[in-house]
Amino acid sequence: MTGFASTEDLGEKKVSFDQIGTGLYAYTADGDPNSGIIVGDDSVMVVDAQATPAMADEIIARVAKVTDKPIKYLLLTHYHAVRVLGASAYKGVEILASDATRALIAERGKQDMDSEIGRFPRLFRAVESIPGLTWPTMTFPDQISVWLGRREVRIMHIGRGHTAGDVIAIVPDAGVIFSGDLVENKSACYCGDAHFTDWPATLDHMAEMQANALIPGRGAALTTPDMVKDAIEFTADFIATLYGSAQDSVAKGRSLKDAFDFARLTLDPKFKSLPIYEHCLPFNVSRAYDEARGIEWPVIWTAERDREMWAALQG
Repeated sequence: MTGFASTEDLGEKKVSFDQIGTGLYAYTADGDPNSGIIVGDDSVMVVDAQATPAMADEIIARVAKVTDKPIKYLLLTHYHAVRVLGASAYKGVEILASDATRALIAERGKQDMDSEIGRFPRLFRAVESIPGLTWPTMTFPDQISVWLGRREVRIMHIGRGHTAGDVIAIVPDAGVIFSGDLVENKSACYCGDAHFTDWPATLDHMAEMQANALIPGRGAALTTPDMVKDAIEFTADFIATLYGSAQDSVAKGRSLKDAFDFARLTLDPKFKSLPIYEHCLPFNVSRAYDEARGIEWPVIWTAERDREMWAALQG
């Protein structure tokens, strides 16, 4: 069997650190997972930790160059290892997540950690620096406001999508949204733990907020309302095209392997050139096929399940 598409992906990515509003920054890297920085009057919130403490140290160093205020909060937009396992680098911070994300960490955090590290080694630089799972120190059911002095950060669970626990962070004084992986910019979506039936409505809800700028989960920051609108529509199109293809395959009784081949015919012409497309496709089709067959709750990915599925779909 050939290795996961991502095991060949070893080239370093160009990191950008862009100011997208007063005290608002996007840390992005050519389609690798993004982080966001929100500077308030008296403290700082980081949105998404990065995959390892060594990688998180780069965020901390960037923050120190733009402010001497302390990082007091770390927000986990969702539970995936590549987003959260760097958290131990942020000393003495409050780690925020939705109740649903905490439940997912309890249910599948360990399996997800082993699975993701095995799939995509480049994204876990200095993997030995990870002390273990990241647990939030504060959770909430639907919405919470965190005040960085006078600056409000409104954190909201607006619906399931990329996972069951996704939240977005809104900075009302600037009209800026940090979306996590609910929205991607010129990158494929990872849908291995997705809720396809819910995701479009969640995106509609976000579109209604009419953000001035948005920091997506992957890809460059979206710095105008039109760019935000386009990226939300692009993400919705990716989700709808993928799930529509799986629904068609299930209705016609295709096997998972045939559903995968059919999905390629539908998706390749539009999306094949995107970062992480090849890596995500088998996981994406597997989950879409499951949901289309009525498996409402995503099956837990383990390192063993990853390898079996990959081998089956690569034929």
